[in-house]
Amino acid sequence: MRARYIHAMTRSLQALTLWCALAFVAGAAFAQADPPRAREPDSRPRAERETRGAPQDRSRARAPDAARPIAPIDEQAGRKRVLDDLFARLAKAADPEEGRGVAGAIERVFMRSGSDTADLLMSRARSAMQDKKSETALDVLDKLVELEPEWPEAWHQRATARYLAGDRGGAVADLGRTLALEPRHFSALAGLGSILHASGFDKRALEVIRKALEVYPQQEELKTLAEQLAPDVDGRDI
Repeated sequence: MRARYIHAMTRSLQALTLWCALAFVAGAAFAQADPPRAREPDSRPRAERETRGAPQDRSRARAPDAARPIAPIDEQAGRKRVLDDLFARLAKAADPEEGRGVAGAIERVFMRSGSDTADLLMSRARSAMQDKKSETALDVLDKLVELEPEWPEAWHQRATARYLAGDRGGAVADLGRTLALEPRHFSALAGLGSILHASGFDKRALEVIRKALEVYPQQEELKTLAEQLAPDVDGRDI
């Protein structure tokens, strides 16, 4: 009796953890942009405020173009254009082979952070996961998400490491962070759908899987899973 009680309590705690993670995903992946903040009052002396907007002394030397921080902006804009083009091609891929080629190109872009330090940490984390050193991988990835919190792939890789370590709730939470930053991340969508299905949340699983197929239609395994889930799920209200 005691063993059965402990087993039941363990399953209840696991379910509670997963539900909390799902609530986070719902908030993170579909959150709207924060409303604009009210402009704070200008605390400078009146004389100083009144000089704002006055013509500047033309004799002052202008900062050289090289000193202006425009390179990161240009790099981000270029990355976005590349990804937008690749995702458009992915959605129109004629067959699985073409889809895999375009998906691979997208994944290579995802793996580049723009920081040599972050890329090195990512390489170490992935090597640790391949060697089945979960603790080492998680230690490195914890540092990585702190260093580059706006890099979707950092969260995605930590989700993978957490899942491999048996932390399903943590994996779902990190997948939510991934999708909040990059809603088209098809690997994160597929992983989240698989975890939801394995946890018995078939209705949500089907919603996520269908979203993944909108982004990347030529995923044969996901198509099969969606076809298996649809008859049982589509008629339900919960």
